[in-house]
Amino acid sequence: MPTGKVKFYDTDKGFGFIQGDDGQEVFLHATALPPEVTQLRAGTRLEYGIADGRRGAQALSVRVVDAPSSVVRMKRKPAEDMAVIVEDLVKVLDRAGGQLRRGQYPPSASGAKIAAMLRRVADELDA
Repeated sequence: MPTGKVKFYDTDKGFGFIQGDDGQEVFLHATALPPEVTQLRAGTRLEYGIADGRRGAQALSVRVVDAPSSVVRMKRKPAEDMAVIVEDLVKVLDRAGGQLRRGQYPPSASGAKIAAMLRRVADELDA
């Protein structure tokens, strides 16, 4: 079976192209992907069959061989460091929760900082 890398894939439109190791560009439709694959990033290595479609070569029975490593994942903080950050965030949220129980919102500057911290931690955990 031929192999290649995803050159482009648009999840919303459900199609993209594979750049084969032999230099051939192959059309990739979402129906050729395995059911568990919902999105592909450029650079993902694939193994696929080829059929002649109406507009040229089309990939069939695609199998993901190797997904490229995420730059964000490679740069994220070690788990031990994140544990400390999450513990500190819990303390800040506990204080804010106490204020809210007393019927007071945290000052707006404080609330904005808490929201920013939550977003940052969420982004780091989601990477």
